[in-house]
Amino acid sequence: MPTDRISHRRHFTRRELCGTLLATGLLGAASRSTFAQLVTGASKVKPGPALLPSKLEIASSNAKLVEVFDWARTQAMAYTFDQNDPVGPWYEAVEPGREAFCIRDTCHQALGAHMLGLARCNLNMLRRFAEHISDSKDWCSYWEIGRFNRPAPVDYKDDAEFWYNLPSNFDLVDCCYRMYVWTGDPAYVEDPGLLNLYDRTVNDYVERWGLDIDHIMTRPRLLNVRGIFDTKKKFPKNRGIPGYNESDHTYVLGFDVLASQRAAYLAYAHIQQVRQNAALAATFLAKAAAVEKLLRETWWNQTDQCFYARLNKDYQLEGRSGRGAGGAQTLDWNAEGISGTGGFPRADDPNAVVSRLLDLSHARLEYPEISFTRVGDIISDIMGVNLQFTSPLLSSVEGNWVEVTVKTLSGLGNTIGWAEVRNLPIRACEVSVRHEGNRRTTFTNQRGPALIWRAIFDGRHDSLLVNGQPVKAAVETDDHGRSLSSVRVTVGAGGTVRVETDKG
Repeated sequence: MPTDRISHRRHFTRRELCGTLLATGLLGAASRSTFAQLVTGASKVKPGPALLPSKLEIASSNAKLVEVFDWARTQAMAYTFDQNDPVGPWYEAVEPGREAFCIRDTCHQALGAHMLGLARCNLNMLRRFAEHISDSKDWCSYWEIGRFNRPAPVDYKDDAEFWYNLPSNFDLVDCCYRMYVWTGDPAYVEDPGLLNLYDRTVNDYVERWGLDIDHIMTRPRLLNVRGIFDTKKKFPKNRGIPGYNESDHTYVLGFDVLASQRAAYLAYAHIQQVRQNAALAATFLAKAAAVEKLLRETWWNQTDQCFYARLNKDYQLEGRSGRGAGGAQTLDWNAEGISGTGGFPRADDPNAVVSRLLDLSHARLEYPEISFTRVGDIISDIMGVNLQFTSPLLSSVEGNWVEVTVKTLSGLGNTIGWAEVRNLPIRACEVSVRHEGNRRTTFTNQRGPALIWRAIFDGRHDSLLVNGQPVKAAVETDDHGRSLSSVRVTVGAGGTVRVETDKG
């Protein structure tokens, strides 16, 4: 947890460590990669025979992209374990060395883990969190679970005294929904334990912690305190932290609670759509809209063009959330690209994403979160591969309905000539996507049933060429005012389709 969680041990800055090594003669003319290895101690771990392999691959004209991706893949798989531990298949997702996974990091790492072929780990770990929510913990789970399937003692004493951040349950619901979209695994919409997590979170958890729309702006910081409050004890002041900022013990509510709550309401509504519960889905779509209205109308700082970060002890909004770059009110809780490199790229800088994700100099590379999210961000942002969910309730009114559409939009900028990802798991398929700059994309359905691909390109185009033939393009405008053109095509099993803006 590189940006929010306060570590109990001293970490040297790169400048401090560099100075120490130079003074002792140990650094010399070490390369950046060698220096990264010295800083983290685990940045260049090589996979051994006991580690699970990943089929996911990237090739590119840009050697740095391949180098960073290969490092992230190797490092992430070194943190993955499926060797009959009592907790089941899992990967590390917490402070290095604890042999455990916490809610926040698991939810952030899950997409990269899925892309690496670790869907089995994701489902097991999310089920473990779900099975431990309880009334006695005020509908919280364990914040952190170890490989022996026990709560980490650093975060848990008993059901009355434990560490917990309030965005956690919301993140779990949202993560489960996202994993359903990527895997199509019916367990995410049928498993009794997971359904209990969803139901309890959007109902009992919200009520117990004063997070409903009518009380959330007036709630006290601390709720559900057991016994006599003792400020000298670790857990009472940290049982229900109203955000992921753990260094400030005074604020009442963080932006991240509301943003993740909105995401959870949307996720719950979509899960109910899959389960054919139209009325319940509509109720929670409305709840999500109410939270969004609160954020856009109350939490938006028009002067600074960003959202406020928190509601302080005097119930005044303050700080900058870091979301809303370029004046866009970005509310997608998973759009931040959480890799420890900070913030959204500028919409007018086509190379910002590439520069951010290929720079490892400011990341704490020993954190499992860095390698897993770097994999996810490279595929989602640089390769621009994402999925779009459409409610099954629309199947009777949309003749071209499919539950999931694969979207691609090249994020290569003008610094990468071409890049290709191979063996990317999407539901029952494995696919490859190759971008040649920002004007041509080739999609191959390597294995699995037919799917729908929506090929998206920058700019306004009356038509796009599909395997050399012009097809009328749909044109839309994104949140940053950028024009995008796209076509929808079917890609059958073993099929390859090329879409481009012109023949040049």
